[in-house]
Amino acid sequence: MPDTIGTDELIGLKEKKKAGKGQGATSPGPTRAAVVLAWERPETTGDSSRVSEARLEEAIGLASSIGLAVVHSAIIPLRVRRPSTLLGSGQLETIGLALEANDVEVTIVDATLSPVQQRNLERAWGCKVIDRTGLILDIFGERAVTREGTLQVELAHLEYQRSRLVRSWTHLERQRGGFGFLGGPGETQIEADRRLILDRIVRLKKELEQVRRTRGLHRSARRRVPFPVVALVGYTNAGKSTLFNALTGATVAAKDQLFATLDPTMRGLRLPSGRRAILSDTVGFISELPTELVAAFRATLEEVAEADVILHVRDAAHPDTAAQRADVIAVLDGMVREGTLDEDWPMRSIEVLNKADLLGGVAEVETRGSGVAVSAITGEGSQTLLDAIDRRIAAGMETAGYEIPPSDGARLAWLYAHGEVIGRQDKEEMIHVTVRLLPADRARFERPDFSSKDF
Repeated sequence: MPDTIGTDELIGLKEKKKAGKGQGATSPGPTRAAVVLAWERPETTGDSSRVSEARLEEAIGLASSIGLAVVHSAIIPLRVRRPSTLLGSGQLETIGLALEANDVEVTIVDATLSPVQQRNLERAWGCKVIDRTGLILDIFGERAVTREGTLQVELAHLEYQRSRLVRSWTHLERQRGGFGFLGGPGETQIEADRRLILDRIVRLKKELEQVRRTRGLHRSARRRVPFPVVALVGYTNAGKSTLFNALTGATVAAKDQLFATLDPTMRGLRLPSGRRAILSDTVGFISELPTELVAAFRATLEEVAEADVILHVRDAAHPDTAAQRADVIAVLDGMVREGTLDEDWPMRSIEVLNKADLLGGVAEVETRGSGVAVSAITGEGSQTLLDAIDRRIAAGMETAGYEIPPSDGARLAWLYAHGEVIGRQDKEEMIHVTVRLLPADRARFERPDFSSKDF
């Protein structure tokens, strides 16, 4: 439970502070951290679905996931956002005493801090201060494995650092430049650093553009192998990787940890109809996802945009599940506004209510709301989910009729392998076939240069 600090406890903290002086350094170990949630009341933000305790637990989980030892946590009501420190003077003093009493080295403020606010809080509390964006960026930097993920994280870090150069580095003095009294003041240190960051950002964007082109080629290659793509999306730690393993038999790392998956993984999936599909596990979303990350991970999110079916995996047992659902939908809707995702994406999405085993089973969860209830841990509901995926893919198929010569057995076999033949009339000169195909497969088959060997 978070700390709630009153007058008596404040006096106790002051006494502990005095008693702790002169006792020597603490023993080495994990970095001691505190998590402070600057909580705006629902009537202020308009978000009455989010629970403050659940938000604090999420922030603690984020901090713990990178090895920080959280020794203190608190929820601080935020009535007015103060430009200089975000918090009020009394709140600053109260938190400062608690931080010193617990020998805190790093404080995570679960809010977005301006450079000035971050600097002033560090001065007031005498320790390193990180806001929510900085913490998430650190986690991504530690978890990225592939070259694409590394590039995306570095780009996001630099975009974030560039914003920190605006006011927090005004103490840097100018460098002399030019010749004699005619010379100007020269380039300031902040300008030099900004130029170096911008140069690196330009290079990273070029490299990421190459990654996007490569991904585009990979997607084109997958289109030639006519398997529909099913993408897993959802809030971080909703159980996407565990469900991915349960459906495909893969062994992708699945941990009870925020942002355990950063780089997309794909595996083949056999559906009940016999149809094959490609299942893609993607990075999880989170509330107030830093804009730097949304932009940097555009190449990864394109996998979602190209999917034939989107599985929105929810942690049905989480107290904040409704707010988490809204956060994921907000990111997807943002992709629609930017032209990355079609506005009809809800028509090809399936809501998956995961972790039903924590709520009494699939039957109990199904009575609470719409969606397919499953337990990725026990496997309960997996067959129902596969059936739902099969139906959703079939719903997007188109019916077409073709006249094929009996001698063209290759084209006829291709239709049987990649579609659902629902009618056939054999005649001497032609075979009339009525078949249901995915739109992409129909377009391939009807190409003038179609060859069954190419697909």
